[in-house]
Amino acid sequence: MNGDASDGFAHRAHYTVTAISDKTDSDGIAYNDGAYGDVGLERPESLVPFDNLPQEDVVAAIKATLGADKVAEIHAALDARIAEKITPTQFTGLPSSWS
Repeated sequence: MNGDASDGFAHRAHYTVTAISDKTDSDGIAYNDGAYGDVGLERPESLVPFDNLPQEDVVAAIKATLGADKVAEIHAALDARIAEKITPTQFTGLPSSWS
């Protein structure tokens, strides 16, 4: 988070969203992917001291700032990227006969 040192107001929150599949790769590691970003936060009428900010309140403020559609879009994109890892539809490489 970023904030004003003078009064402790956290005006910017950085977030990370991690999606983890129940399917695992050949090494037994769950397929996963993540997204990150940041949002500006509105100054509330009364400030909670920075060190006392409840995490769930900050997460709720981030989601509210992003909006339900954007939150759903982030989750859908992560699900799609994990699905691509599990069952690739694209590849990168050179033919083995080119070595």
